[in-house]
Amino acid sequence: MGSVERAKRELVNTAYELEQEGLGFETWGNISCRPAEDKIVITPSGIPYGRLRYFDLVVVDASGEILQGRFRPSTELLLHLAIYEQREKIRAIVHVHSLYAAAFAVNRMEIPPALEEQAQVVGGAVKVAAYAPPGSKELAENVLAALGEDDNAVLMANHGLIGVGPDLSTALLRCRVIERNAHIMLLAKSLGQPHILKPEDVAALRKDFLLHYGQQGGVEQKE
Repeated sequence: MGSVERAKRELVNTAYELEQEGLGFETWGNISCRPAEDKIVITPSGIPYGRLRYFDLVVVDASGEILQGRFRPSTELLLHLAIYEQREKIRAIVHVHSLYAAAFAVNRMEIPPALEEQAQVVGGAVKVAAYAPPGSKELAENVLAALGEDDNAVLMANHGLIGVGPDLSTALLRCRVIERNAHIMLLAKSLGQPHILKPEDVAALRKDFLLHYGQQGGVEQKE
């Protein structure tokens, strides 16, 4: 099985996980990965994740020209292409409309690192990209500006959340962690004044996670 076919199957599995965990909403959101420099696999426009099959996915080149697929690609294709062009180490993008992250996006408030896992997996606060219509060049530019050269996630104002990474599992994990952090932040605010991790603690947690976490001596090799 070639890299593109493997990527299709992994992407469909990611879509199912996202759906089952309640991170998606109807047909909104999109997922892509880049199994080769000149090939990007992306979800089709308007197909519910629960009905998605690997042969429904669309394969495009770096310019967005369709190479495989019977459906139109996601309306956010331009955004995905722009992220891959700016950040060559990014190999996967997961865009969700999850409930608690969306609440911060509506308020146009960044999600601070209240939990250690956000510091470890994401690396700090999740910034907010300025509003622009979905699918527009302006939205892509706003997201790139907020994402910068090092960040791993960004909120889109009045829209949703994007998590990026070296693979689909990492990009999805970041969306999970951020959604949980956002939920806990809202609960904490109802109880009083949340205490946010200090920048030096965030940096230490992130470094330790990259170098030492897990059974493989950290994830530094992937990022």
